[in-house]
Amino acid sequence: MEPRSRSSLAGAKSADCEAAEIPAGAPEIIVIDARWRRLVPGAERIARRAAAAAGGAGSVVLDRDLRVRHLNARHRGRNRPTNVLTFETPAGMPGGDIVLALETVRREALSATRRPAHHLAHLVVHGALHLRGHDHHLAGEARRMEMREARILHRLRVPNPWKPRPVPGGTGPR
Repeated sequence: MEPRSRSSLAGAKSADCEAAEIPAGAPEIIVIDARWRRLVPGAERIARRAAAAAGGAGSVVLDRDLRVRHLNARHRGRNRPTNVLTFETPAGMPGGDIVLALETVRREALSATRRPAHHLAHLVVHGALHLRGHDHHLAGEARRMEMREARILHRLRVPNPWKPRPVPGGTGPR
């Protein structure tokens, strides 16, 4: 299960952090590691659209593996980075936080031959669905969550991450 505390993000904004202008009702996008902007031009816009399409979030934090590893160790007891962490707000309060790890997202996108922008959108949708109470611990839950993600990503014109893709220069999946 995802951590339930926002306190881990207290103080996350540092001198090297830039927050984008926030349209009314949209999640705050916090870019702590500026390399996100090189990896995914328009990262703030992509994250904001993906979060809104999946039901919203209080904030999306674009950070690096080291900080996400520390959060993962502190809140989940796993001393390694992960692609996305979600932090729910206290019961009855809207929002929640989604935190993404740059190097892990870049590595996963490369490994899956996906555009980093598409992988970013997918992981923000995934995190927002967690904040809405969806999970994937059991096979049936996982399949339902994957189908929801695919429908939302389709509306965003992002390819289905669960559908096999042809290998470039190849004859297609076998």
